[in-house]
Amino acid sequence: MKFDIFFSICQTEVNGYMPNEKKMFENFFQQVRLSDQLGIGTAWVAETHLSCQVQKETSHAVIPEFKGEIGLNTDILQIAHLVFAQTKNIHVGSAIRNIICNGGPIAHAEAIRTFLSLHQFARHADRQKLEIGFAAGRFPFSNAPYGYFPKTELEKAYWEVIKNKYFQEATEIFLRLLFGEKISSQQVSPQFLSESDFRNPQDWLKIQEIAKKEGRLDSHQKLRLDPHYHFEKVGVIPFEAPLDLLNLTLGSHDPETQILANRFGPVGVFNLSITPPQVIEETHQRMQQYFHPKGGIWQRHYMPRTVLLFINKESSKAKEAAQSAWENYWRAMEGTLDPKKVESAVQNTIYGDPQEVYEKIKQKYNPADRLMLWFDFNNHQTEEVESSMKLFFEKVAPGLA
Repeated sequence: MKFDIFFSICQTEVNGYMPNEKKMFENFFQQVRLSDQLGIGTAWVAETHLSCQVQKETSHAVIPEFKGEIGLNTDILQIAHLVFAQTKNIHVGSAIRNIICNGGPIAHAEAIRTFLSLHQFARHADRQKLEIGFAAGRFPFSNAPYGYFPKTELEKAYWEVIKNKYFQEATEIFLRLLFGEKISSQQVSPQFLSESDFRNPQDWLKIQEIAKKEGRLDSHQKLRLDPHYHFEKVGVIPFEAPLDLLNLTLGSHDPETQILANRFGPVGVFNLSITPPQVIEETHQRMQQYFHPKGGIWQRHYMPRTVLLFINKESSKAKEAAQSAWENYWRAMEGTLDPKKVESAVQNTIYGDPQEVYEKIKQKYNPADRLMLWFDFNNHQTEEVESSMKLFFEKVAPGLA
C-alpha cells in the first residue's frame, strides 16, 4: 500500500478562528516538510480559482453560506517550485488543476512544459516529479469569466451534459499539445450528443427538435456540437521539456473521458472517498484495457484514493474530531446543520486509535491501493495535524506498507 497526503489550504472559520493567508501558507509548508521526512510519496494540493467570498455577491452564487476561501492555492506550479526547494524526495501534485479557466487547455499545456523545463535544474529533480491531476473545476463561477457558460438555446437547456463534451474537447487539446503535437482546432475530434447521454428519453426527444431547427441531426441520430475552441495550428513551448518528470491523473469518473485521455498518453484516474466501490472496481477493469501502452500495465496505485483520516491515541477523541470537522463543514457550506448528513459523513471517514484505523483501512482498501490521506480537514491547529501525521506513520503505516 502506498501513502500520499492531501492539503486543502482551506481558509474558513473553525471554532471561531480563521488564520490569515500568510499563516495558512506557513502551516502548509511546515506540514509538507514533515511529510517529506515521513516518507510520504506525493503532496497533493487542492487548487481553487477566484474568491468564494466575492461569488456570494453575484446572481449565481453556488455556495452563498460559505465563509472564507475553500482554497488559497491558485497555481500548483508556483507552489511546487517552493516545495521542491524545501524538500528532498516528495513529489508534488495538483488535486485538481482546472484546465478550463485561466486561458484554457492551450495555456495550461504551455505552463506545464515551462515548469518542467525549469524543474530539471532543481536539486533533486531526478527523484521529485510533478503530478498533474486535471479536470474542469468544481464551481461554475471559476470558469464563466473565461467564456465557459451556456450561450445558445441548446446549451442553456442541457448544459450539464454539453459541458462534459466540451471538457473532452479541452482534454484532447491539452494532452496533445502537452505531449508535443502541433495542431489546429480543425484536427481535434468532433463532439456529439446521442440518446445514451440522457437518462430521460424525453430529453433526447426535446433536444432533437432543437437540432432539427438548426440542421444539426445527422442520419445516425447524433447531434454534432460546434467546437468550443477555435484556433489555427499551434505548438506549445519549450519543445524540449523533460516529460519524464511528469505524471498525469484525470479528475473524472466518466468512462468516455478516461478512454479518450489514454488515446494520447498514460493518464491515471482520481477517486473521491465517496465513490461507490463498484465504480472503483469498474474503473480498474476498464483501465486495464484502455490505459495507454506507454505507461505499461495498469496498476491500482494509478488511482489515488481520498481518505479523510482522524487518528488519536484515544478513540473517543478521534471520533469527536471527525464529528466536529464535519459539523463545521456542513455549517460552512449550507449555513445550517443536518445531523443525518453529519453522521453519514462521519461514518464514511476513517477514525479511531491506531489499531482501529489499521483495521478499518485493511478492511476497506485493497493492499495495492494508493491512499491520499487528508489530515487537515477543518483543522487549523497545525500541531494537532502534525501529531496525527506522525502517529499514523509511526503506528499504522508500517503494518500496511
